[in-house]
Amino acid sequence: MCGFWGTMNGMSLGIRTTGSCGSLQQQVQNGRLYSQSSFGGNAKKPWKSPATGSTRDKERVLPFICRCMTRKKVGMLVLFVLALLAFISGFATEDKDDAEGAGLKGTPGDPILRHGISMESDIPASISSTTKGSQVRPSSLEERLNVTHNSPYSLLSRRSNGVLTPQNHPCKKFKLPPQPTDRRLGPRPCPVCYVPVEQAVASMPSVPSESPVLHNLNYVREENPIKIGTHGGSDFGGYPSLTLRNMSYDIKESMTVHCGFVRGSKPGRDSGFDISEADLTELEQPHNIIVASAIFGNYDVIQQPQNISKYAKENVPFYMFVDEETEAYLRNTSSLDSSMRIGIWKIILVRNVPYSDSRRNGKIPKLLLHRIFPNIRYSIWIDGKLQLVVDPYQILERFLWRQKATFAISRHYRRFDVFEEAEANKAGGKYDNASIDYQVDFYKNEGLTPYSQAKLPITSDVPEGCVIIKEHIPITNLFTCLWFNEVDRFTSRDQLSFSTVRDKIMSKVNWFINMFLDCERRNFVIQAYHKDLLDNMPPPPVRRPSRPPPLPRVRAAPAKRNPSKRGKGERRSGSRHHRKVEVGSRDTI
Repeated sequence: MCGFWGTMNGMSLGIRTTGSCGSLQQQVQNGRLYSQSSFGGNAKKPWKSPATGSTRDKERVLPFICRCMTRKKVGMLVLFVLALLAFISGFATEDKDDAEGAGLKGTPGDPILRHGISMESDIPASISSTTKGSQVRPSSLEERLNVTHNSPYSLLSRRSNGVLTPQNHPCKKFKLPPQPTDRRLGPRPCPVCYVPVEQAVASMPSVPSESPVLHNLNYVREENPIKIGTHGGSDFGGYPSLTLRNMSYDIKESMTVHCGFVRGSKPGRDSGFDISEADLTELEQPHNIIVASAIFGNYDVIQQPQNISKYAKENVPFYMFVDEETEAYLRNTSSLDSSMRIGIWKIILVRNVPYSDSRRNGKIPKLLLHRIFPNIRYSIWIDGKLQLVVDPYQILERFLWRQKATFAISRHYRRFDVFEEAEANKAGGKYDNASIDYQVDFYKNEGLTPYSQAKLPITSDVPEGCVIIKEHIPITNLFTCLWFNEVDRFTSRDQLSFSTVRDKIMSKVNWFINMFLDCERRNFVIQAYHKDLLDNMPPPPVRRPSRPPPLPRVRAAPAKRNPSKRGKGERRSGSRHHRKVEVGSRDTI
C-alpha cells in the first residue's frame, strides 16, 4: 500500500518518494495529502513525459483522479475498501478450498481433530504428540438426525447423501505431525481424526460384513469334560486335544469348536462364570453396539467414560462384569446403588468364576463377548483400568468402518516380536518363567519366527490387548474362540498367543486384522494404575507452609533535638538556607 501511494504521488504530484510508510506519514496531515513544496509555497506542477496516444491520455487522467481524491479526502478510504475486498476474497477462496477438501460443503462435515492436529498417516508407534486441544462437539444432534432405535441412519448431505467415501471423507487429508524432538521416553497419545457423531452414526453399515468361507459357527458342549493327556486346559474350556486344536484351524463353511462355557444349558447358566437370570435376559437383548469391561479380584478402580454423546448414552449400553469380591467392595464403599449401576456402567455380578487367577477370569468376557451377548453387532472391549474419552460411534467409524475391517486392536508401542515379549514378561514377573518358555518353545516348533520386514504388510506380532474393537461375525468369533483356547491351554499372557492364532487363520482365508498404532489407542482411552499399585503408593508429601522471611530490623530514628534548646548561632537541622527576614515581618528567627 505504501509503495502504491509513493508511486502515484511521484507520477502525479512530482513528489520525491522513498516508498516507505514513514515518508508517507510525513506527507499526510489532517486527512489531506500535501507535496513537500506545499508547506513552503505553491505546489509544483506535475512532470510530464513525452508520450503519445493512450499514454498521454493516462497521464492526463491520473493527475485528475489524484487531485479529486486529495480534494475530497477519500484517498485513504478507497485504499481501505480495496484492501478489505482483497482480504474477503482471499478468505472466501480458502474456505471454499477447505470445504471441497472435506467433501461436505455447507454440511456438518468438519472432522473432530483431537489434540489440535489436522492430518494423519502411518508412522512408528513412538511418534506421538503432547499437544492437547478441545474437542469440537456437534450441537443439537437430535435435530440433525431423524433416527430410531436399532435402525440404519441417514445423514442429509448436499453432495453424497451422507455416505462417506474415500473421495469425500473429511479426514482424507489428515496426516500425523512430525516426530517430536524432545527426549521424552515411553508411550504417549498422538492425534486422531474423528468425524462428528452424527456422521459416524450414519456411517454404520446397514448389513453385516461378509465372513470369508465360514458362515456357520457352533460350539462344543459337554457336561463332564475329561482331561486326556498332559496338555493344558480346564473344565470351563473343555480340554480340547491337540488333534482337535489343529482341526479347528481348518476353516470350513460350518464348524464346531471349543469356546468356553462347555457345561450348562447356555453361557452364564450352570457353566461357570454364572450370571443371574435377570441379567441374562438383559444381555440377550439385541443391540447394535455395546461397550464392555471387567474387574475381578478388586483389581482396578472403575473409570467413568467421558465425552459420550447423548445419542450413545441412550442406545449404547455399558456393561462392567465383576466378581463377588469386587461387588462386596463396591457395596462397602457405597458407590453401588440398588439398580446395580455406577455412573454409566451397568454392573453384572458373576458367581462361580472358573479360575483362581483373576486375570485369567478377565479373559472370559474379553475374548468371549459373542457368547455372552448373542445378539449384538459390534463391541468395544476396554480393560478395567482404562477410561474411555471418545464416543463409541466415532471409535467404530475410525478403526472399523473407515478401514473396511471387522477386527481392530492396537500393536504394542515398543515390542513387535513374540520372543522379545516373552523375555519382557519373564523380567517383569508377569507369569511363571517355565510356563512362558514352554509356550514359546511350542510355538517355535510349530514354525513361529522372530518378526521381520518379510512379514509385511503385517506390522507386528505383539498387540496391546487392553482394547478390542470387533464386529461379531463368524470369522471374528472363531478367532477369539481359538485365541481363548490358547490362553486356557498355556499362560494367561494373551500377547504371546495372538500372532499364532492370527497367522494360522490368515493362511486359510482372506481376512486381516487392523493393527493400529498404540498412540492412537491412547488417544481415546486414558490408562490408570491398577488398584494394588494405587494402594501401595506412598501418599503425596504434605507441603508445609514456608515460614515468612524475617522482617528487616528497623533502626530507631535519632531523637529530634528541641529547637528551643539550640545554642546561639546553631543552624536548624535539615535546613541549608535561611530565609532573609525583612524588617516588619512576622517571621522571626
